[in-house]
Amino acid sequence: QVQLVESGGGLVQPGGSLRLSCAASGSIFSIKGMGWYRQAPGKERELVAAFTSGGRINYADSVKGRFTISRDNAKNTVYLQMNSLKVEDTAVYYCNVVVNWGTSSWGQGTQVTVSS
Repeated sequence: QVQLVESGGGLVQPGGSLRLSCAASGSIFSIKGMGWYRQAPGKERELVAAFTSGGRINYADSVKGRFTISRDNAKNTVYLQMNSLKVEDTAVYYCNVVVNWGTSSWGQGTQVTVSS
């Protein structure tokens, strides 16, 4: 019913930047939350940044000051601007959108690789 399409991943050198996009479409009547998660090989999926239903923004401590989450409500799109990338940022990044009555939808994941 709800589809999330991610884009913007790729290979970048340490200190570089990437911008991820996630566009939601389908049977969306309301959006309760939007955010980004990531999962590195052998590790659990973790929160990177997210808008809460209360309008606040949560960032992982590891990305504060480097990453910025933003959204375009008219386009049902959420973005993640990633600056000063580090090798440890390497992971598959997943968009998450909580819609309607609390249904959680996930994007297909986009690979971000930071390597010199």
